[in-house]
Amino acid sequence: MKWQRIGILSKLAAATAALVMSCASGSSSASQSASATVEVKDFMFAPVLSTISVGATVTWLNKDDEPHTVVSDTGLFRSAALDTNETFSFEFDRPGTYHFICSIHPSMVGTIVVQ
Repeated sequence: MKWQRIGILSKLAAATAALVMSCASGSSSASQSASATVEVKDFMFAPVLSTISVGATVTWLNKDDEPHTVVSDTGLFRSAALDTNETFSFEFDRPGTYHFICSIHPSMVGTIVVQ
């Protein structure tokens, strides 16, 4: 279990680094906004990286036929299992970078950047 977590965190770090580099080069469509919706579809979070303002709310919407969760890697937020078309929302009140996964499908990862 410990090695699995390390592997997941390594994948998350690599994905975040790639997205940050992509944003820095201008090839990403990530933009800062007052609120954001992250769709859970095809066993992925989309977009995988969202940039929002302090005080903004992110809403995750499950568009898959399977249940998914949204869980912060630091324990800041945790949804129940979301069935098809169910949502989970969280308001981000501090700047920072927040990583999340689906606890049912740990290969599903995403990041919220709050500026």
